[in-house]
Amino acid sequence: MAFKDFRDHLDAILARDPAARSRLEVALCYPGLHAVWMHRPANWLWRQGLTTLARFLAHIARWLTGVEIHPAAVIGRRLFIDHGMGLVIGETAEVGDDVTLYHNVTLGTVTTSPGKRHPTLRDGVIVGAGASILGPLTVGAGARVGSNAVVLKDVPPGATVIGIPAREVKRENARLQAFCAYGSDPDLPDPVARAIDSLCLDVAALRQRIDELERELPATTAGAERPKLYAVKGEER
Repeated sequence: MAFKDFRDHLDAILARDPAARSRLEVALCYPGLHAVWMHRPANWLWRQGLTTLARFLAHIARWLTGVEIHPAAVIGRRLFIDHGMGLVIGETAEVGDDVTLYHNVTLGTVTTSPGKRHPTLRDGVIVGAGASILGPLTVGAGARVGSNAVVLKDVPPGATVIGIPAREVKRENARLQAFCAYGSDPDLPDPVARAIDSLCLDVAALRQRIDELERELPATTAGAERPKLYAVKGEER
C-alpha cells in the first residue's frame, strides 16, 4: 500500500506539471515532494508525543526544501507543492487530498489563542503563488484561490476567489477545466476594470442628460446671464 501511495503521488505530480518528464525526475528533483515525505515521519513523531524531535525534523526539512510544514498539520494524499520556496503551513492546518499549493503560499492564523487557528482546505483545492489563507476558515472542495489573494472567510466549494480581501468571481459561460494552474485563468473577469467601466458609463450617461437639459432651456437674450442648472449653496435659484 505504501508503494502504491508513493507511485500515485508521483503520477499526480506528472499530471499537474507539464515540466515533469518522468517519475524518477519528480522523485529526485521536486523539493515540495521531499517536504511532504519528510512531514510524514515528523507528524508521526508529533503524535507519539516526541514534539521536540518532530520540530527538529521539520526544521531540517525547511532547511533542505524551503518549505515549512508544522509537524502537527494534517496533510492529505497526493499534495503537490509546486516550486515550494517560502510556503508555510501552520500547526492546526488541514489539507485534503489532491490539493495544489504554489510557492509563497501561507496557511496561517490571525490569532494567538489556542485551539483551531489555521485553515482547512478540502479536496482538490488550488492555491496560487503568494496567496495567504488566514484563520480557522474552510476552503471548499475544488475551490481556486488566485495568486496574491488574502482569504479571510470561508470559500464555497468550486468557487474562485481573487483580490485583497479575496472575493468570489464568476465567469459567464465558464469553461470547466480539470486543472487550472495558479488557481486562475485568462477568462476570469477583472473586478477593478469592471468597476471602472461601470463608473465611465455612469459619467457618460450624466453628461448626455446634462446636454439634453441645456438644449431644453429657453433661449436667453443676448448678453443676459445664462440660467444655472444647479443652485450653488447659499445662492438663490
